Amino acid sequence: MRLEALDRALHELVRRTLEEDVGSGDLTADLVPADARARARLLAREPAVLCGQAWFDAVFRELDPEVRIEWTCHEGDEVQPDQLLCRLEGRARALLTGERSALNLLQTLSGTATTARRFARAVADLPVRLLDTRKTIPGLRLAQKHAVRVGGCHNHRLGLFDAILIKENHILACGGIAAAVLAARRRHPGVEIEVEVEDLEELEAALAAGADRILLDNFPVPRLREAVHRTRGRARLEASGNVDFDTLREIAATGVDDISLGALTKHLRAIDFSLRFE
Repeated sequence: MRLEALDRALHELVRRTLEEDVGSGDLTADLVPADARARARLLAREPAVLCGQAWFDAVFRELDPEVRIEWTCHEGDEVQPDQLLCRLEGRARALLTGERSALNLLQTLSGTATTARRFARAVADLPVRLLDTRKTIPGLRLAQKHAVRVGGCHNHRLGLFDAILIKENHILACGGIAAAVLAARRRHPGVEIEVEVEDLEELEAALAAGADRILLDNFPVPRLREAVHRTRGRARLEASGNVDFDTLREIAATGVDDISLGALTKHLRAIDFSLRFE
């Protein structure tokens, strides 16, 4: 993921978030004198992997560039309940107005990173990559994929534009696996081609067609082992479907190269943080 694209998406997301929450103005913060200043502390309420500092900072900077934020920990750190994460100082109106938007972004991205860290740690001793999917919260694609990396997992394709994944409906529409792969080679030379297969017969067809990667959709563990044996390095194998924390290690031990998990981004639980004024 290019840093300039992530930075652009960050500022666009922050602007949309503030527009959604603040609208034409914060009527309650307007009760506070315009020149009043305040200090606040951000605390963790539960164990988590901290992620989203840049988004948190950008919310307050968008409201008032003079707001000062001093972090006591770093992106990707594992934090504990009641731990001080940062101190803020600036105009009270800006701190009050930005509080909810900044916390929403921080707690969502920290939730994603915390989930990713838990999964990554479970297979840290095995030669497998854990990949995210496109099952992200709408509007938060690049932010969540950043959080996945912070948590220790890896990104799959960013969207429909940077890689080809030929799934069941594409195969039916194209007239078969071989026809779909051939069309992909002709229309998009140099782009990685992945084919989703549902059984060993389709696996052989995808290998014969020259797919770069093959997604093994909902294969039981014995069939995953057989797929690894048959492929013998001719294509990169990715297991997907019905993967959870309890089945992860057994699937990873089959020898597949990658495991993709929608749970990294769509089953997250936001982390509880608290912003307290002093």
